[in-house]
Amino acid sequence: MLTRLSLRLRIFLIFAGLAAAIVAATVLGLWLGYSRLGEPAALQGFVQAGVLAGFAALGLIAGVWYLFDLNVAKPIETLAGVLRARAHSDVTAEMDAAIARYLGDLAPAAQAAAQSLAETRSALAEAVARETLRLGSEKARLEALLSDVPVGVILCSADHALVFYNGPAADILGTNRGLEAGLDRKLFDYLHAAPLKLAHERLAATGDPDAVSDLLCTTTTGARVLAARMRLLGDGGAQGYVLTLRDITGEMAAEARREVMLEGALDSLRRPAAALATLVGVMPEDALPAPMQAALKNEVTRLSQAVTRFGAARDEALSEAGALPQTRAFDLAQGLAARLQAQGIAVTTETADLILRCNGYEVLTLLDHLARQLTDRAALHLAIEEEDTGAAIRLSWTGPRVGVGELDRWLALPLSEDSDRPARSVLAAHATEIWPEVQPDGRAALCLPIRQARRAVARPKPVARKVVYDFDLLSPARTDRLADARLDKLTYVVFDSETTGLNPRQGDEIVQLAAVRIVNGRRVEGEVFDTLVNPGRPIPAVSTEVHGITDAMVADAPGVEDVVARFHKFAEGAVLIAHNAPFDMEFLRRVEGKLGLRFDMPVLDTVLLSAVVYGQHEVHSLDALSHRLGITIPEEDRHTALGDTLATADAFLKLMPMLAGRGLDTFGAVLAEVRKHGRLLKDLNE
Repeated sequence: MLTRLSLRLRIFLIFAGLAAAIVAATVLGLWLGYSRLGEPAALQGFVQAGVLAGFAALGLIAGVWYLFDLNVAKPIETLAGVLRARAHSDVTAEMDAAIARYLGDLAPAAQAAAQSLAETRSALAEAVARETLRLGSEKARLEALLSDVPVGVILCSADHALVFYNGPAADILGTNRGLEAGLDRKLFDYLHAAPLKLAHERLAATGDPDAVSDLLCTTTTGARVLAARMRLLGDGGAQGYVLTLRDITGEMAAEARREVMLEGALDSLRRPAAALATLVGVMPEDALPAPMQAALKNEVTRLSQAVTRFGAARDEALSEAGALPQTRAFDLAQGLAARLQAQGIAVTTETADLILRCNGYEVLTLLDHLARQLTDRAALHLAIEEEDTGAAIRLSWTGPRVGVGELDRWLALPLSEDSDRPARSVLAAHATEIWPEVQPDGRAALCLPIRQARRAVARPKPVARKVVYDFDLLSPARTDRLADARLDKLTYVVFDSETTGLNPRQGDEIVQLAAVRIVNGRRVEGEVFDTLVNPGRPIPAVSTEVHGITDAMVADAPGVEDVVARFHKFAEGAVLIAHNAPFDMEFLRRVEGKLGLRFDMPVLDTVLLSAVVYGQHEVHSLDALSHRLGITIPEEDRHTALGDTLATADAFLKLMPMLAGRGLDTFGAVLAEVRKHGRLLKDLNE
């Protein structure tokens, strides 16, 4: 309860209580003296003495209280208010130290704290301003880069609402029913939903943040076919995604026109060449002079052979299934359904979970063309099933079957309204045929086999992220002298190795090597070197117990020399960092002569850096250093090359500002300090 009262009031109550206690003690003492004296005539004297003593005590205590209140309690409250103003109201005016001149060092200490707070705020504000400016500049650069990307890039929320789109994406989406792209609009206002929802569910089921899914989708009008790639954002729960889009409608149409032109050119050569060869063959012997006739026959033969080779090469290129892209059966079926629905044609679909090796656009256009010829039939149904090493696409219906002659006429028609290319050319491009058949349930169908297909795996193939940037590297302010270079402006490669043992001079070798890069004071997430190594000798069981690497794990791994050469290229131009660097460097330098290269990069050792910061008397193992710096190494990652590398990199990033705080902010200054601890570990820069 008393804690709710002000400081001055509490002090006043203390002095009031003290005064009351002194008066009570005085009265009690006088009463005891009077009672023992036993003379009633002395009562008045005792009363007068008590009154005088009480007033004197009260006056003295009141005076002391006044001075204490004036010079202690009041200045403390004033000082508290001044400090609170600076702490909470961003007051920067200089504090008057005279308000607490009788409080010893409290006023100067408070003044120093206030000044330090003001300086810290000022530095923080400047840092925030610089970082805001830098982030704004990076944002502008990223926007410029994304605006120049030739494919559409869309970022969607978990409920498929548009969060971001670039110019090409706006162009693709804006062609759909005249509906312009807009933030917070549903993606399905522009694109057919089924293949996108399936890809999203499939990626979410993998649990792999780096997985991608390639798919084929169409605009809701079915007028455009798009090749798309989806990647999820975030971990777990509802996940948004990035979608890249490429309009392949015009591309395929142009390819179709080129194919028609090429086919027409081949036909225009094939027929005259055959006719010319026939005429020359029946020409009388005396029609031309013998030399001329022989030369004519020779040239006609060469022309026929050239046309034959040209035709064979074209047929081989068209029938090469391995060059065809991969298309998911479900996407193909849904694309056809969207196209036909836009034309008022209903079709049901049934697909196995297959990846077809085919040109999805061309097959989709062919099926669309055939479906439009079947408008007088009812209950169209598309089924895609696995057959042997390939797949069969069956378009079935209820009604009369199609004859071979009628099917041939359909295949001779142009593939689409904007192309003169015959529909049969799609079959030639895929080295396949199509034929009519009757299904077991009596329904008529057209069967189109696809030569190569495979079952879709549950886990889409991971694709490494390639968007890695640091725009600070554009800054021209970089020094050529390493000794004068600031630590946070250098490029580092932090590495670690696991080995067959601890004695490289007795034949022990590397079994795993890992490294990461640090640029401008930040670890670059996407730049990692991590590989197992075949040491060319058995791995002792005692070593396997430490790092968990067995002979079977490295049986197909690259050899030591190959890995060390690749690592040398990875580390080129950087400062090497390791924990207990002499051990790891000895394994690397053993093969310098065989490779014809040298590891002459500067080297920093986190053991020595730890000694600079904490002193030689401390334990400087990686575990001890990580514990002091609050770095957690997962148990499963300890004594793995990559796990120890990441821990060493994080330790160095935390040691760097601690070194700068001691005035060691350049490489030369740190190196000079490190060399003072040579008794602990050898410096490798000598």
